[in-house]
Amino acid sequence: MALFRSGRRKMLYDELERRPSTIMIRVLLGVVLGLILAPLAVVAWLHFGRVPVAVADPPLPQERLLTGVPLRARIHRELVATIPFPADGNNLAAGAEVYRDQCAACHGFHGKPSSFGAQMYPEAPPLWEKHHDNNVVGVSDDPPAETYWKVANGIRLTGMPAFKLVLTDSQMWQVSLLLANAAKPLPPTAVEILRGLPPPAPVPAASGSPWAKPQPMAPQGK
Repeated sequence: MALFRSGRRKMLYDELERRPSTIMIRVLLGVVLGLILAPLAVVAWLHFGRVPVAVADPPLPQERLLTGVPLRARIHRELVATIPFPADGNNLAAGAEVYRDQCAACHGFHGKPSSFGAQMYPEAPPLWEKHHDNNVVGVSDDPPAETYWKVANGIRLTGMPAFKLVLTDSQMWQVSLLLANAAKPLPPTAVEILRGLPPPAPVPAASGSPWAKPQPMAPQGK
């Protein structure tokens, strides 16, 4: 009887000694299978699943968080500390010209929203309208340097292009200063440009004016 108990005790000890190694093997096997199956599952979903790629599709879970956090971190790291141009009348008017030529198609004019900006994903924000939940106009609550970064570098998968090879550095700062002051009174010249009205037709020179185009003379009969 004592021999039987001794043999049983030895078997239990051996089993306890083998159990940690068995558990470790199972854990490692599970990790390996997970590393193999997870990418395969993602590839299968991308190929066979209904991935939201159309503008009208619902967003992915936590999509704004997943895209917004790295964007803000990148901008914070590369933010320019000193603005090299003042927000004076000349720079604001020049910024309005840049906005009219490069930005208004997607973001709209003052009192004249874009015809297709709301159909983009994400929606191109109307930069001359107040937010629905506060009195902020466009991106006027963002520092000019943040807007400058977005203008210069663009934002991937949003339709926002990078303008650093299209505009000069001064033009990018001028339009950034303009948008930072969107909620403040602007120079009349800038306001006229931002209304999106076509320029007035040139007035023809009056007859007898030194700038009048000379008319061809009719041939005289012989």
